[in-house]
Parts: sequence; structure tokens; C-alpha cells
Amino acid sequence: MLRNPGKACTWNAFRQLAPQHRSIRPMLLLARTPKAWPRLCQLRVPGFPRSPGSKALPVTRHLWSRQGQPQGPGLRARLMITALIGAGLGGAWLAMKAEKEHGQHQRRTAALRQAAIGQGNFSLLDHRGQARCKADFRGQWVLLYFGFTHCPDICPDELEKLVQVVRLLEAEPGLPPVQPVFITVDPERDDVAAMARYVQDFHPRLLGLTGSPEQVAQVSRSYRVYYSAGPKDEDQDYIVDHSVAIYLLSPDGLFTDYYGRAQSAEQVAASVRRHMAAFRSVLQ
Repeated sequence: MLRNPGKACTWNAFRQLAPQHRSIRPMLLLARTPKAWPRLCQLRVPGFPRSPGSKALPVTRHLWSRQGQPQGPGLRARLMITALIGAGLGGAWLAMKAEKEHGQHQRRTAALRQAAIGQGNFSLLDHRGQARCKADFRGQWVLLYFGFTHCPDICPDELEKLVQVVRLLEAEPGLPPVQPVFITVDPERDDVAAMARYVQDFHPRLLGLTGSPEQVAQVSRSYRVYYSAGPKDEDQDYIVDHSVAIYLLSPDGLFTDYYGRAQSAEQVAASVRRHMAAFRSVLQ
């Protein structure tokens, strides 16, 4: 009678059983050769005789596995732990980045306000002939550009970028509207009629402003805009050299930011969104 209750079959047990069971001998011969060990695991171990009421000798593949070593977490658990750690680190990095950008934004806004750009009022005429002053734009976000209608390339490009920013922001529900404004630095040629013809090619809400040379000079000084008319040619045509920048005014009428030629419409729109989100009126 073969019995080994409560104990797994070991190598010594196999050697003791081999003389009694010829079916085990080929397995022992294979096991003597290390190269044959993988094949040994593929053999099916025959059942052993047992007496009535006794348990069969437990023979499993665990005979050739390492016994007693603790099993670590499975692959799914390891992936889940790695993902949680990565998500935690990623969230911390994003929070630090957002805090840094917020700090930079606040410092830039404070520095620009100290520059005292756009202080005071102005009085001009729009392209419909109506009188306009700075207070008319109170409560609105304004994108403002200085140029002239005879500009060959820079002014059209910058105005096209300005109205593209306006369209990008218009496409986002929940954002307040932005008023695009174009002020001429060439009042000699850019009268009301010339401004009306020019602005209609860009955006239906683009507002053109003009005035006397003195009025234009006043508003230009307020925003620190440099401009100078060049010499006239034989056709009495001339180019006006001027600084190039798009100004952002808050609903309080305060100069908030500016954007040069190197910044794209998408970058300007993103900046305007940040200013809108951080805006707190100082007049209330």
C-alpha cells in the first residue's frame, strides 16, 4: 500500500517508488540529464495505486518549481501601482506649473500697470462720424491697434491677426465679447470715409477711429506709440513709420497687456483668456 498523507511528492519519494512502478523509470532517466528537465515538466505523471479510503499521492508540477518563496503582486497590480504613482507625480507637476504661470502672470500685470500706459481720456471720430471717447469702451475688453490705411503689409497683417483673435474668442461660449479698434496715425489721409472703406474688409465690428493731427498725437502719446511720416514721392504718397503692437484694455479701461508681431493669434487669444479669468475690477 502506497500512502504519503499530507506531504507533497519529492525527489526521494520518486526514487523510492521507481522500483515498484516501471512507468516512473523513464522520468528518472530524463531527470538525470539537465537538458531534459524542461521535457520532464511536460510528461504526465501516471496515477499511483491506493488502498481503499486512502488519498492519492499528490503529484503536481509544483514538484519542479521553487518552493517556499513568497509570491509578489501580479502584473495587473504592478501596472495599477505604477499608473497611480505616475498620475500622482503628473498631477503634482501640473499644479506646480500652473502656480508658476499664475505668479508670472500676476507679476507681469503689475509691472505693466506701473508703466502708466493709456492713462487719460481721448476724443476721436469713428468711421461712422460719431464722436468717441475712452469712456465709451468702459465695461468691454478692447484690442487696440495703431496704423494707417496706406500701409502696404504690416498693418493689414496685424489687423488680420487681431480680428482672428476676436473670432477665436467669439467661438468660445461664455467668454465676454472683445471690441476690435483701429486708430490711425495718418490723420492727413485717413479721414472718416477712408477709415470706413478700410475697416469693412476685416471684421464687421472693427471700429476705425480718426481725428485731427492734435487728437491723434494725444492718444498716441498716451499709449507711447511712435510714428513719423516719411518724405513724399512724386505722387504725394508717403509711408508712415510707426511702432507695431496690439494693446489689450480691460473692462476698467486700463492697459492690461500688449502683443508684438512675433506672437501668433492663438498665443494672443490664450493670453486674453488668462486675463479674462483673472480679471477683478478695481473701479467697483
